[in-house]
Amino acid sequence: MPHSHSPAPRGRVRLARGASPWLLPTVATAAVSLAKARRSGRWASVAVPATALAAGMLWFFRDPEREIADGRVISPADGVVQSVMPWKDGRTRVAIFMSPLNVHVNRAPLTGTVTSVEHIPGGYVPAFNKESENNERVVWHFDTDAGDIEMVQIAGAVARRIVPYVPRGCKVEQGDRIGLIRFGSRVDVYLPAGIEAGVEVGQTTTAGVTRLDRD
Repeated sequence: MPHSHSPAPRGRVRLARGASPWLLPTVATAAVSLAKARRSGRWASVAVPATALAAGMLWFFRDPEREIADGRVISPADGVVQSVMPWKDGRTRVAIFMSPLNVHVNRAPLTGTVTSVEHIPGGYVPAFNKESENNERVVWHFDTDAGDIEMVQIAGAVARRIVPYVPRGCKVEQGDRIGLIRFGSRVDVYLPAGIEAGVEVGQTTTAGVTRLDRD
């Protein structure tokens, strides 16, 4: 579906909204321990792991700018396609597994209006496990030119918080940031009947860039 986006500033990376509860304590601890380590060598044993943890958090919660690709349905998540499964109602579910090394910010797969954002409590088994179907999740529905599009953010063993960025009734452009899953997790997109999946199991996806459907 044609859409327009202003060019993304190259090289620009910001931090994800919703990361501060994890980032602030680790960065503060690293800063304090580094300052004290300069005066006392005993603090070095704290400063080294604290600084490494803070650097890891900054990497985990990076939110790079993207040049949004063309296509009817684009990937909402960075990760690896875990399954492409026909559904009984004619839709096709594309499940994307996100590891802790992936960007955790999710993007709108199509331009449309958010008609539903439903939080469903559940467990926290690893997102690559079949039992993750019962994990905590947020179910999104978008009213688009291709019809109703369902997207599900699923929490994993480490990711215990899903942070939606936009409310029901909000209009979004394809590729807009719509939410965050902290650490590794899974995102499912249900392609409407008549739209064929254009990705395969094991394929790497980039949010806002990889097209999920084919002509």
